[in-house]
Amino acid sequence: MTDSALHATIETRGADSPRFWRDLSFWGLLPSWLLMGFALILPIAIIAAVSVATRGSHGGFTWDVNLEGYRQILFNEGWTGELEFTPQYLLIIFRTFLIAGATTVICLLFAVPVAYFISRQPAKRKAILVYLVTLPFWVSMILRVYAWMIILGKDGTLASALEAIGFPDGMSFMFNDGATLTAMVYTYMPLMVLPVFASIEKLDGTLIEASHDLYGNRLTTLRRVILPLTTPGILAGAILVFVPSLGAVLEPTLMGGGKQMMMGSLIQLQFGGGRNWPFGAAIAMTLMALVMIFLVYAALRAARKEPEA
Repeated sequence: MTDSALHATIETRGADSPRFWRDLSFWGLLPSWLLMGFALILPIAIIAAVSVATRGSHGGFTWDVNLEGYRQILFNEGWTGELEFTPQYLLIIFRTFLIAGATTVICLLFAVPVAYFISRQPAKRKAILVYLVTLPFWVSMILRVYAWMIILGKDGTLASALEAIGFPDGMSFMFNDGATLTAMVYTYMPLMVLPVFASIEKLDGTLIEASHDLYGNRLTTLRRVILPLTTPGILAGAILVFVPSLGAVLEPTLMGGGKQMMMGSLIQLQFGGGRNWPFGAAIAMTLMALVMIFLVYAALRAARKEPEA
């Protein structure tokens, strides 16, 4: 085919092909694009705009560009107008990542044996056990947190049981990081079990048998066979637990009593009683930036581990 004939063929096909506004796939996806724009992109854009606004004298904000919200995370204005470094918000960020990381690790330690046990059960029993894992999702999170307040609170279930075996009366395990961590582990445990279970269920059982045939004990089989082959599920579960743990509000507020603050409760306080919307929006954008860095790092690390085709 000559060059002129080739150009004529391309021009003919271009004339016959429908333009994008005539394409049914464009109009079919348009509602999804609009929903994504109004439900996700627009709220983020509004929060980003509020984060660089100026705090109003009686709360609220004005649309004057000001980076005071971001500067307040690290610095505070002294009596003479100079900026003084204040680590209190950095400590809150550090505590948030520490508790979120501890929640993820504890959930993983419990989820792997639970998921492995469920995956090795018969089909009917497996379905029942998976249903029991997802059962807490059918109950409001507030009710679940209040249940733990009853269990760990003064004169609660745990305190009464300890008193019965000789411990002092009036014990309380509430309003500390341990109580917050306990509630968060309970809340996000199903989000770790389900992805790990999905990965272990696809695992070829003959590989485990081969490991035992080669005199590998259970720990060696877990470390050399099960964990490497279920890494995608573990990574997915870690993201599903770690990311929402960073923005947790109910657990640190109710179980921690507001004394041990995390970033989620700090944002809620600034938009509520603090009436400092630009500062709350700046903290929210900072949290989102840290989450995006974590997700990009996890994606790049997973991409490097994928075998080349």
